[in-house]
Amino acid sequence: MIVRYLTRDWCAGYVSAQLGGEISDLELLDGAGKLRHIPWSQIKWVCYVREFPAEGSSGTFASHGPERLLRRKFSTRPRAAGLWLSLTLADGEELEGVAANDRSLIDGAGLSLTPPDTRSNTQRVFIPRSAIRDLTVLGVISPPSASRLKTGPQPQLFDISSFDREQPSQD
Repeated sequence: MIVRYLTRDWCAGYVSAQLGGEISDLELLDGAGKLRHIPWSQIKWVCYVREFPAEGSSGTFASHGPERLLRRKFSTRPRAAGLWLSLTLADGEELEGVAANDRSLIDGAGLSLTPPDTRSNTQRVFIPRSAIRDLTVLGVISPPSASRLKTGPQPQLFDISSFDREQPSQD
């Protein structure tokens, strides 16, 4: 995970899989094996990443940060099912993502989003509620419905006239 602070500093490490619970701070095990407790009020976002940056890294990590969130907005309507959200964070930065359309939107310490470019280093982004200044629902994207997938009427499997229409006796 990459934890980005509101001060723009960041740290990498491992966190519990239960980020959405009612916990007062984030517990992060850093690369040196040290356990850190970071208050949610100091965190901008937590990114689930494919790879951690190497010590003294340069290139893409230096120019775009370790999260490598190259695209922050969708260029077209997202395909994944859920709520298409636009967020303005406490530091003024804007980010779009798709969140699950479930109770996690109102419960817990923050929101979990799928960012616009899942082929980048960041796979998911968790944003604490304290870091959200403004949230707008841009759209509700539903999964493909079964009615749209039908190609034609279903063929009759049985001859209906051959069935006895009398009710069985209940002795």
